[in-house]
Amino acid sequence: MRLEKCWFCSSTIYPGHGIQFVRNDAKIFRFCRSKCHKNFKMKRNPRKVKWTKAYRRLNKKDMTQDKTFEFERKRNRPERYDRNVAENTLKAIKKIDKVRVAREAQHHAMRMKKNKSKEQKEAMKELEQSIHLVKAPAAFQQEPSLTLPKIKVKVSQPQTEENHMEE
Repeated sequence: MRLEKCWFCSSTIYPGHGIQFVRNDAKIFRFCRSKCHKNFKMKRNPRKVKWTKAYRRLNKKDMTQDKTFEFERKRNRPERYDRNVAENTLKAIKKIDKVRVAREAQHHAMRMKKNKSKEQKEAMKELEQSIHLVKAPAAFQQEPSLTLPKIKVKVSQPQTEENHMEE
């Protein structure tokens, strides 16, 4: 069974699925679904469309440099294994899975680290805006430092028709 990759989004295309487009220069483009085909016809760049793997790789949203992914490479011809090699391979697969899980967790933590300060700033802003819900009014009277500084704003009153006539 030969699995192809979608030209636009890089997802796998199973036999009997997808659309194939052959250009005049005999270049073949395979698409997993009509969504990818339509985006290709609209001449969109997969690196700028957020849901594609190309975008995720470019913006470091996915783990692309991880060496553990090389073990999943496609092999077109079957290979002969003896019992020892098969046993060692199965042991290696378990180790690789552990390493991959650990690296994914580390990758996720690194991506979320940037988000932490942003969330903290938003929480502080929300707290400043709704401090009156958290503190009782009596606490504000006892300790004036809890209140936010008052800002005076001058508002010009719109002139009515009477004022226009007098001028």
